[in-house]
Amino acid sequence: MAEHGHPERLRGGVPRPRPRAFHVMAKPAGPACNLHCTYCFYLEKERLYPSPRRFRMSDAVLEAFIKQYIEAQQVPTISFAWQGGEPTLMGLPFFRRVVELQRRYLPPGKRLINALQTNGTLLTDEWCAFLREHQFLVGLSLDGPRGLHDHYRRGRRGEPTFDAVMRGLRRLQQHGVEYNLLCAVNRVNGQQPLAVYRFLRETGARHLQFIPIVERLAAEPPLPGQPPSSREVSEASVRPAEYGEFLCAVYDEWVRHDVGRIYVQTFEVALSVWLGHGAGLCVFEPTCGRGMALEHNGDLYACDHYVYPEYRLGNLMEQPLVALAESNPQRRFGTDKRDTLPRQCRECPVLFLCNGECPKNRFLQTPEGEEGLNYLCAGLKRFFTHIGPTMEWMARALQQGQPAAGIMAVLRQADQGSAGPPATEVAVARRPGAGARPAGRNDPCPCGSGQKYKRCCGRGQ
Repeated sequence: MAEHGHPERLRGGVPRPRPRAFHVMAKPAGPACNLHCTYCFYLEKERLYPSPRRFRMSDAVLEAFIKQYIEAQQVPTISFAWQGGEPTLMGLPFFRRVVELQRRYLPPGKRLINALQTNGTLLTDEWCAFLREHQFLVGLSLDGPRGLHDHYRRGRRGEPTFDAVMRGLRRLQQHGVEYNLLCAVNRVNGQQPLAVYRFLRETGARHLQFIPIVERLAAEPPLPGQPPSSREVSEASVRPAEYGEFLCAVYDEWVRHDVGRIYVQTFEVALSVWLGHGAGLCVFEPTCGRGMALEHNGDLYACDHYVYPEYRLGNLMEQPLVALAESNPQRRFGTDKRDTLPRQCRECPVLFLCNGECPKNRFLQTPEGEEGLNYLCAGLKRFFTHIGPTMEWMARALQQGQPAAGIMAVLRQADQGSAGPPATEVAVARRPGAGARPAGRNDPCPCGSGQKYKRCCGRGQ
């Protein structure tokens, strides 16, 4: 959660709180990648930087970024995110330098978290030992069982990648590296939700993210460096209704078998909102603009989905990073997420959960002809409506100091009944009774994760 520091005075004596925490996704190798996944939206960014110079962040840009980013964060824990393209193409010496510079500039009393998003194909034992030693959190892309994963995630020569990714995953596990799996829900695997979820669960992963593929087609002819303007999507994009059914099917499996054992980001976010803590994830927050993208040469963009010339905020070698992050254009970019919602969204009963999702996906018209309807609207509304009763049960349980995992026994009992109302309705009818002491911040989390409440389901308080 964003925190404010003590008020400071700007030139002219006007008191103003320190900037809230913001997040930068650093792309040290730019769009360079050793794979060529069909649905990747970032490979095209090579056209933004046509110079023959390699995509590689210089030491000067790296040091400026780390120094400025640490200085700008007015929070006790500072999070760095390294993405791409494929960041491991930079090699281990680059990331050893990252750790060295972070130690140099980190003030006493603050701590660092590094997150690395990777396709996993280049992970060696040496890489994994380094990641474990320096406590990197790794996000590994895996789209399901072999056939589903390899359908779109291919190498530069069209070769399958499943075996190489699984070798990387096993190395992460053998070295004890903390990781989560990122599954891109697309036109193919979106039709097999249980096969995907059960496979990912069987790998031993405990943290999962399901990211919808919505690849909007460019105008004809394509305009270099311009955002796509068509209302049509690629053949790899998940269909809205199928995305909703995918989430519902996975949720129904999870809520009956895996609460407190498997953590699915979309479900955690929804539960956080039901608990009154806010989403904590930009796509489901009312406003955005706090997560920017840094290219290899120091260019800062409004968002990694908006790496286009018109959304370039500036370059940190020319202007301070904090000034770019707090600039009026970036503030306006963030508030536009809320202010441009069509009436259909503003009057929607699940707006408090969805908030219009990501602006990049708002390219349809409402039935009344108003612009700005999200491509995924039908699926998201179906999902958020579906989970309401059981989410409310779990939220009330946690608020009363009882485990959210209790929902599984309630649903099993209801599912075994030969008659009566649906299991979700039974769950609402059997909410935990009042009177239990709510979990304290340092108590074990009632969900059964083994973590403290403040670091798990109570992290937003």
